[in-house]
Amino acid sequence: MRNHANDPAAGNGVVFSDTHFDRDDLARALRESGDEPTFERCQFDGEDLSNIDFHAARFAQCTIGQTRFEHSDLSRTRWIGCRGAAASFRYANAGDARFIRSDLNNTDWTGAKLASTVFTEVKLTGARFIDTRALGLSFHDSLLVGATLRGLSFRKQTLEQLNFSDADLADCDFRDAVFEGGSLGNVRLLNTRFDGADLRSVDLSGLRLSDVLQHLKGTILSVDQAVMLIGDCGVRVM
Repeated sequence: MRNHANDPAAGNGVVFSDTHFDRDDLARALRESGDEPTFERCQFDGEDLSNIDFHAARFAQCTIGQTRFEHSDLSRTRWIGCRGAAASFRYANAGDARFIRSDLNNTDWTGAKLASTVFTEVKLTGARFIDTRALGLSFHDSLLVGATLRGLSFRKQTLEQLNFSDADLADCDFRDAVFEGGSLGNVRLLNTRFDGADLRSVDLSGLRLSDVLQHLKGTILSVDQAVMLIGDCGVRVM
């Protein structure tokens, strides 16, 4: 345990490094650390850390595989280079949290508060975002392959290099969004809104003209995309 109060890279509080924490150890560490503790290269894998106040804590290169953060306060936390496959964030408050360059595949965010939460360069393949409260939630340069994103709003956002391949986008709102790269290949569309969205640079592989007519009315497509979609109907454009 170190105090790096003057080290901006470590946050403002006590720093814990290279430690395996169970629930009791963590509760003791949080009591001793005061505000804004930092955890570097620590292991929390498989622990039940539900209903714990982590407000403004910082996690760097930690492992949280199958860890349970259910109903915990994760507001204003920072997660950098962490690995947490199948971790559960069900009903946690992760408002204004930042997740950066982390592996969070198959995580569960059901019912979580994600207001102004930001994911940047995060692997979220198979993640579940169901019934989340997510005003201001944003993703950047992230993998959302096969993720469940039902009901999320991306309205008027610039979506940079997001891979939504095979994702469930039922009831999502993409109105007036601008896609900069990324993929919508083989996504599930049901009551999904794209009015005014600019899709010219996104991969539409697997979508058919019928999908466009039903779900993508009012979108902006490139000539090449239009030719591809028409070609899938057996029509050649010369």
